[in-house]
Amino acid sequence: MDKKNALRAGALAAGTTLMMLLMSSPALALTRDDGDDPGPGLSVIQTLGLYVLLPVALFAVIAGLVMALDKSKIRTIKPSSNVKSGADAKA
Repeated sequence: MDKKNALRAGALAAGTTLMMLLMSSPALALTRDDGDDPGPGLSVIQTLGLYVLLPVALFAVIAGLVMALDKSKIRTIKPSSNVKSGADAKA
């Protein structure tokens, strides 16, 4: 019974996705609207800087600030005297 339900769910998901793809109209994005005045395009270097380098730099700055301003101390776990090690536990 589970296989039948999984097949039905997969068919429903595939059908829904196909209908959404068919109903969307990316070709209409080429027609200009009234008052549409796009600016000059970005070069490859500007695009990479804006969408790749800038987010990586922001991530690095935020991660660096978090590590620099972290007030917690590095704690080492010391073995307790009542806990036997692996070699002692076998004896």
